[in-house]
Amino acid sequence: MKQLSIGIIGLDTSHVIQFTKMLNDPSHPYHVSGGKVTHAFPGGSPDFELSISRVEGFTNQLRDEHGVVIVNTIEEVAEAVDAILLESADGRVHLEQFRLIAGYGKPVFIDKPLTVNSAEAAELITIAKANAVPIMSSSALRFAEGVQLALSTAEKGEIIAADCYGPTDYQPTQPGLFWYGIHTIEMLYALLGPGCERLTAESNEYYDLITAVWKDGRIGTVRGNRKGNYEFGGTLHREKGSSHINVGAHEKPFYASLMESVISFFHTGEAEAPIEQTLEIITFIEAANESCATGKTIVLS
Repeated sequence: MKQLSIGIIGLDTSHVIQFTKMLNDPSHPYHVSGGKVTHAFPGGSPDFELSISRVEGFTNQLRDEHGVVIVNTIEEVAEAVDAILLESADGRVHLEQFRLIAGYGKPVFIDKPLTVNSAEAAELITIAKANAVPIMSSSALRFAEGVQLALSTAEKGEIIAADCYGPTDYQPTQPGLFWYGIHTIEMLYALLGPGCERLTAESNEYYDLITAVWKDGRIGTVRGNRKGNYEFGGTLHREKGSSHINVGAHEKPFYASLMESVISFFHTGEAEAPIEQTLEIITFIEAANESCATGKTIVLS
């Protein structure tokens, strides 16, 4: 497999360190071959404390410990590399940053969330298609060993429903469930696929609950919490039995499984998580936020 040069945009998330270690260090227990991080642009959002407070430390670590070249502009990253990890923690800036790199024609993985509203998500996808840029965006939880193991139990028959749970911490600059709720919602979509017709959600200080109905009548639920339990999991229901999912029970990190999928995407242009499904996930989160605020059932367009 050809060794790709990979650039990172946005050094304000721990993902950039985890991904670089897996890609650049052959001795890493979950080393992913086929690409190496060579260039990066720090970025960071001044009004987002969890973003701007991390930039300097992660920038220094990438440069000093991993030999990554730190550049001054997003365009310099796009010019220097074969593929791009758009890692900015702030989903509000993804569309603007993508506009700057789309013309270079390099494949781009956009870390969660793709954007923080469906209109910007649709515009980003339109720009990608106009420039023939392969794009992929996903939470790592889609690729967790527990989720994939449950999906492999085909002997239990057709999938009829799914219930997922996980932490749903909020950040004031990232609307509602876009910050952490996206992880559990991504799990639900990995299990049921696209096709949600309507949903109803409610929320209080500590908990969220989403009940969603698919066009074929299947029902999926998402239970979120903000009371100290940071476990991800769920139950996949099939015609002949149900499979419990405990994401934390498996040794292999879901970030490693994600990066394997991303490197394959960089080489082939084919994403395991189709971008059209990602757009539906953004629409789903937007609808869930609205339902939490109004108490109304929201029909997804």
